[in-house]
Amino acid sequence: MLPRITHVHVVDAFRVSMMFSDGTSGEIDLAPWILDRDGVFLALQDQGYFARVRVHPEAGTLVWPNGVDIDPDILYAASHAAVVE
Repeated sequence: MLPRITHVHVVDAFRVSMMFSDGTSGEIDLAPWILDRDGVFLALQDQGYFARVRVHPEAGTLVWPNGVDIDPDILYAASHAAVVE
């Protein structure tokens, strides 16, 4: 199991900065993950609603009031991916 999210901050539009339980931090643009999707993701396409993101206290992942959450292992891996040139 990878570290869990301990803090989240909305940086810009659909980009968030996260602190993890291992002391690292990461930033990720979630726009490709939520835009042009339907169902529960429709609400997140509104930037005001997106900004209501919180850290689930037990699961250590991002969660929104409508119940949408994203796997914390995926968020950790994506925000810590090495840049390949």
